Amino acid sequence: QLSFIYCDIELFAPLSSPSYAHVALGSDQNSLTQLNRVEILFVDASGRGQMRAIIERPPEVSVSSSLNLSSNAGTAPSNISEQEIKDQLHQNIGEIVASILMVNEADLNDTKELSAFGFDSISFTEFSNQLNQTFDLELAPTIFYEHTTIGELKQFLTQEYEENLRVAFQLEVSSTTSFGIVSNKEALVKVVSPLHPRLQGELSSKVPDSQKRAPSSEAIAIIGIAGVMPQSPDLETFWKNLEAGKDLISEVPQDRWDWEKFYGNPNLEPNKTNIKWGGFMQEVDKFDAAFFGISPREAELMDPQQRIFLETVWKSIEDAGYSPDVLSGTNTAIFVGVNNIDYFESILNKKIDIEGYTSSGFLHSFLANRVSYLLNLHGPSEPIDTACSSSLVAIHRAVETIRRGKANLAIAGGVNVMLTPTLHISFSKFGMLSEDGRCKTFDDSANGYVRGEGVGAILLKPLNQAKEDGDHIYAVIKGTAENHGGRSTSLTAPNPNAQAELIVEAFREAKIDPTTVSYIEAHGTGTPLGDPIEINGLKSAFKELYQDWGKETSPVPHCAIGSVKTNIGHLETAAGIAGVLKLLLSLKHKKLPGNIHLKKQNSYIQTEGSPFYFLKETSEWKALTDSSGKVIPRRAGISSFGAGGVNAHLVLEEYLPESRANHGQIKNACLISLSAKNEEVLFNYVRNLLQSLKQVDPNTVTIQDIAYTLHMGRSPMNVRLACIVKDLEELQD
Repeated sequence: QLSFIYCDIELFAPLSSPSYAHVALGSDQNSLTQLNRVEILFVDASGRGQMRAIIERPPEVSVSSSLNLSSNAGTAPSNISEQEIKDQLHQNIGEIVASILMVNEADLNDTKELSAFGFDSISFTEFSNQLNQTFDLELAPTIFYEHTTIGELKQFLTQEYEENLRVAFQLEVSSTTSFGIVSNKEALVKVVSPLHPRLQGELSSKVPDSQKRAPSSEAIAIIGIAGVMPQSPDLETFWKNLEAGKDLISEVPQDRWDWEKFYGNPNLEPNKTNIKWGGFMQEVDKFDAAFFGISPREAELMDPQQRIFLETVWKSIEDAGYSPDVLSGTNTAIFVGVNNIDYFESILNKKIDIEGYTSSGFLHSFLANRVSYLLNLHGPSEPIDTACSSSLVAIHRAVETIRRGKANLAIAGGVNVMLTPTLHISFSKFGMLSEDGRCKTFDDSANGYVRGEGVGAILLKPLNQAKEDGDHIYAVIKGTAENHGGRSTSLTAPNPNAQAELIVEAFREAKIDPTTVSYIEAHGTGTPLGDPIEINGLKSAFKELYQDWGKETSPVPHCAIGSVKTNIGHLETAAGIAGVLKLLLSLKHKKLPGNIHLKKQNSYIQTEGSPFYFLKETSEWKALTDSSGKVIPRRAGISSFGAGGVNAHLVLEEYLPESRANHGQIKNACLISLSAKNEEVLFNYVRNLLQSLKQVDPNTVTIQDIAYTLHMGRSPMNVRLACIVKDLEELQD
């Protein structure tokens, strides 16, 4: 009688697919139907690691097999399932690919792009010739540009050429049902993540299908975030720096340019500047090209903004609890704010020969398109350049795209990297930059802004779909707006009337009572007149919003104003996303960082009689309550104004999740799985996870949550670690 089944761990991974594990049965059918308990031996891809697990079959689950194994070696079964045809086809295709490309057959999988294995036009021709010869087909090499993975190719061949395959395999059409030892979802869940909320009943789709379109005004959930900021390699560090009120501005590092060579009076000397400051990220020259299947030469000619944004998008998807592979083939949109061309200037200055990769390396269209290409995303894919408002406009476009039904998901953000002194020189001649290297927003000594760099991305999904899918929701976008200031005093001068109209439009769309708004993340560049103009626009907007709701302005200020630029400088095309990330972290920690250089309020700013006040120090973000004592979600607005006149505003609301089931009494052990491209990275992964576990609140995060995310929300890679644990303490051990 059957005692165990061999099963590749990779085949066990896709719990949302119709068949969870295709296994070779080593017993006759009659004995098999009597089994109520099966032991499975999991074997990793290399065969080195093994792990046993028990699956119990509930009484209502039938077990069937179409296999009629013969004891005569070399005799094909007379009855065969469609699944066995697919398995045999997969084996043959694997052998052909391995022989053409001279690769290890074990390294092939159904979901990876054929081009990633090393195919080109010549080898595609050879591939089609061998398939035609083996299965008596008439395929052209162009077929591989339509069906780009082994899985897609296998599905196409079984649908279109089933009879050819049966003849080739000398098989007959099976008269019995497809085989399988277990098709019961709950049984498998016991091994992976027992009773996780996402696995109760039917699993909802990972992304909303094309029929689940958000209404034009539906709220949009932010379910994944990632970013790198000046002196902050991750968002956890970024928050600690904000909370502590740190100034993250420094002198220009030597790996960017020698500022002393360009230091001088910009008004008297050509190509000189008296600005030696900036907010800088660390290690912008580092990139793991092999991870993304990019050649070293192409990576060298890629603008660092492309590299860094690609990495950040990947992290934002994983932060949402998804594997980037899950998004492959989906109608996911990409919008990114970018306009810097410093890297192209660097290449010209170094007189590096122009190559084919030069164009794809610096054109901004490729920055967005490369992400869509590598992740196989089919939604809109666009760079946005509206100067300082670029990344907030990118979020606005992403929200609108989802609401119009043009995308199911969207990733939006911005990036800015400073590699040459050119814009430092130009902006200092304009009189925009602070000579002492401090962005003193709202302060009476404000004398301009400090340039900064950074990158950020957020993953967006319709709120109802996010709730249905059990996603972690950072906040909800209730309203967005974009406009242009039209003709003002100059091309770069702000228009307070247009700014006010913008804010009114966003809040009217959000349908939010202005008395319940407790924070505004201002654009706040720190210029003597720019800050007062922005505050005047806010005051005008809220006066109109109060009238909309039939209310008088409160004599007690209730809405704090701050700007992240006081900590990190003005990130230009990434300024908006920096403000959004600060706001999301503030909601998470229920604290509001202060304006660190605000000593004496700008004398041109008058807040008396308005709902606004300025934060000087990090403070608790207290939740408001209504007349009945019910807690009101924390609500905030964020502004971003472009130097050329394009304005954007977002209205965000705290998400108050419904209470979740208590898993404290669950005794089942969970499977914890980690994987990486190589052993060194895997060890780093383990160290990072261990450090994170030490900071986890066991009252809010369970071992089931961690098991589920690591198993379902990460792409399987070749070097692996797996263990079975019962709780967080045992996992740390």
